[in-house]
Amino acid sequence: MILYIIGVAAGIISGMGIGGGTILIPALVLLVKPGQHIAQSVNLIFFIPTAIIALIIHIKNKSIDFRMTLPIAGAGLFGAFIGSRFAVSLSSDALKKWFGVFLLIMGCYEMIRKGKKDSKKR
Repeated sequence: MILYIIGVAAGIISGMGIGGGTILIPALVLLVKPGQHIAQSVNLIFFIPTAIIALIIHIKNKSIDFRMTLPIAGAGLFGAFIGSRFAVSLSSDALKKWFGVFLLIMGCYEMIRKGKKDSKKR
């Protein structure tokens, strides 16, 4: 049952375009306890169908700039190749720490960015 709850929560976040991995990976590691490599691999497989559904909905709503998509997707494929090679070379503990640092940096960035947006509205 816990896997279904984690899946629904991560799916909702993915559909919003935020990135379900921010929920899925920590939830799997803390509650299901697979290795970090397995959790991140499950996240990658999870991403495919959720991205397809979200993409269909966003295309129907005409909220995608396709001219921007090609260079970003190409660079993303290159980055995914480099990142996956790097990830498999790390121990599970090191990968967990890198992922934690990434989430911490992104969380700090979002708090700072949100604060700047809010102050501009006033």
